[in-house]
This record gives sequence, structure tokens and C-alpha cells, in this order.
Amino acid sequence: MSAGSARSVFVTTPPYAGLSGDKNKIVAALLAFFIGMLGIHKFHLGKTNAGIIMLLCGTIGWILFAIPPLVIGLIAFIEFIIYLVKSDQQFHQDYVVGDKSWF
Repeated sequence: MSAGSARSVFVTTPPYAGLSGDKNKIVAALLAFFIGMLGIHKFHLGKTNAGIIMLLCGTIGWILFAIPPLVIGLIAFIEFIIYLVKSDQQFHQDYVVGDKSWF
């Protein structure tokens, strides 16, 4: 063994600790709470189809007697709570690594 070589390597943080940089659960929860009817939190998580559905229901859904925006607002509030309650690891597994778009 030479004097400057490492004998072992230790990983000190789990792979989900950083939440892959831009997909933070706190940011997603705040987006869901404040502008959830527009589906911005879905776009933040990379769930484009779900984001488009929420955006359309939240904007042009007012034509249908305001029922779609109210439903989308309720879904966004439920997702806000779910994002905060889940552990970092479970959030990362479900919404970053996995393909979970709703709840």
C-alpha cells in the first residue's frame, strides 16, 4: 500500500438526502398550498401531464360552474398535507424516483 492511497470509502449520507437537488418536498408543499390550483407543484416534480390537467381545470374550469377548480383546489390542499407528512425518503421514492402523480 502506498502512503497516499485510501484504504476504504465510507458513504455518510443516504442517496435521498439531497432530494435530487431541485425536487424538494418543502418547495413542492408550498407551491401546492399557495398556487396549487394551477398545478405548479406538479410541474416542479416533473409530472407534466398531471400539471396540465390541474392547470386547465384551475383556469378554464370556471366555465363549468366553478366545480373543477374547487375539486383541484381540494386535491392541491390534500397533496400539501401529504408532502409535509411523508418522510424525505418516502417522498423521494414516491415522487422523484417513482412515477406517482396523484396523492
